[in-house]
Amino acid sequence: MGVRQRQRRTNAGVRNSGIAAASALGLMATLAGCGASEAEGPGVTLRLVAADYGDSKANSSQKYWDAVVKAYEKKTPGVRIDVSVYSWNDVDRKIKEMVAADEAPDLAQAGTYADYASAGRLYEVDDLLSIPVQAGFLPQLADAGKVKRVAYGMPFAASTRVLFYNKKLFAEAGIDRAPRSWNELAADAEALKGAGVGTPYALPLGSEEAQAETMQWLLSGGGGYTDNVGTYRIDSDDNVRTFTWLKDELVDKGLTGPVAPAELNRADAFAAFARGEVGMLNGHPSLMKMAADEGVEYGTAAMPGRDARKHATMGVADWMMAFKQNGHEDEIGDFLDFVYSDENVLDFSREYDLLPVTASASEEMAGDKGDADLRPFLEALPSAELYPVGKTSWADVSAALKEQIGRAVRSDAKPATVLGELQQTATVADREE
Repeated sequence: MGVRQRQRRTNAGVRNSGIAAASALGLMATLAGCGASEAEGPGVTLRLVAADYGDSKANSSQKYWDAVVKAYEKKTPGVRIDVSVYSWNDVDRKIKEMVAADEAPDLAQAGTYADYASAGRLYEVDDLLSIPVQAGFLPQLADAGKVKRVAYGMPFAASTRVLFYNKKLFAEAGIDRAPRSWNELAADAEALKGAGVGTPYALPLGSEEAQAETMQWLLSGGGGYTDNVGTYRIDSDDNVRTFTWLKDELVDKGLTGPVAPAELNRADAFAAFARGEVGMLNGHPSLMKMAADEGVEYGTAAMPGRDARKHATMGVADWMMAFKQNGHEDEIGDFLDFVYSDENVLDFSREYDLLPVTASASEEMAGDKGDADLRPFLEALPSAELYPVGKTSWADVSAALKEQIGRAVRSDAKPATVLGELQQTATVADREE
């Protein structure tokens, strides 16, 4: 469907074509010389593969999708949505297997999209969403969904990171507020250690999600994975200085706990914080419920920077994509317009302590007293920086970071060497993109 056709869509989201097709109802109108006749069609089934954000059967994402699908199919007879939900450990592999078997789903919701976009397998977002829905995405999330300035990935869920700290442990160590700079964070960690806290600052650089912890620290040091034009700069002076400080001032001084950062995964760090064993760590919204469920009184604050100035925080987005293999462009677009209604976006965000990806839903959440605990994360989102997910090389670079970055803070390591090796990996991957 071309741009001119999209612009003719009504506010109700009905796509009009030159022959007035009503494919979302499973009907086809055929124009004859003196009138029109209708014949009942077989209907359309869309297959959606989605990631599971729940931590048990009781709050599985399958329940969310079942409710969305039931509501959509009720208003759109003739279109059936078949949803399969997989854990985050399996969803990317499952999508790859389906594509490799020439059985791509119509829709997939996961952590990446760029490889499929670069291979020409995805619809452009312009060809799917109505103009109001597409324009409603938060700008920085919409921009991150582009490959070579063309949008293929639709943001589905977002989160940011803030510093969590244990108020009880802080009080016992004589600390009366959250740190605002690296020096204050290190001093607080020393005080926590002196008060008997086993893990003053949890630094998860294990293979689960090391790329996230790394990016937050790089940003707080004035660096990042790429420069302003999107070129990898992993071994920049700012980044080397950041990891040298981490090694010298936190790790080598025994302020990151008994588990070596390279062996500590995010899930284990979160669990330890929820048990009351950790003084500080970077966390996303799901940690709030974990800590509250265990009775841990916590506070949140912006991640301290190299100095007391405000620095960028890290944002993360997960993505929806639509494969071209089976056609059904109009039906996919109509269903996605429904998925991205404020009601559905807010229901999902509130169920899983995530941030809305649309401006209108974000405004509603920010003004709702019931969502007050998410406000620090919401406030950080407009200026958050995301992974370079629009680069097909990012998958390889991210995998290398997960495997290797923990070595940069080992006692016998030189951070500049490890970051230089990762830069070489990134350069090669980028060249092959």
